[in-house]
Amino acid sequence: MATALQPPPPSHPPLRLRLAPRGTLSRPIDGAWWPRSYDLLAELPRLLAGLPRTWGHITSVTVNGTTWSAGPGRMLVAGQVVRLCRNLTASAPDTIVLLTPGQGRWDLVVVPPHTTEEAAEPLMAAAADPHG
Repeated sequence: MATALQPPPPSHPPLRLRLAPRGTLSRPIDGAWWPRSYDLLAELPRLLAGLPRTWGHITSVTVNGTTWSAGPGRMLVAGQVVRLCRNLTASAPDTIVLLTPGQGRWDLVVVPPHTTEEAAEPLMAAAADPHG
């Protein structure tokens, strides 16, 4: 009896995230994230899984409501509820804010998904620059 070979599971493309080194000085931007789409339900679990453990459990995420696809006010990520907030003001259209109670707040520049690698690289490097 022959057994059918199973195709290998699909590999997930690497997370495109660059974080600034954690120093003693507070920074307005903590790094950059380059998602593959503006589908928050698809992109957020991978982002949260790729964050440093020292950031703790992210319980609230705020994104630009005019840019990201609509979705629920909460979602389950790795067995934990994450509150999703949409900011409709233009004060920070290209950022995502991550909150952990008792741990802190992290702001990441969001590089638009359609950005070419040539254009994305300097944006990500600038956001993660330890001197920026």
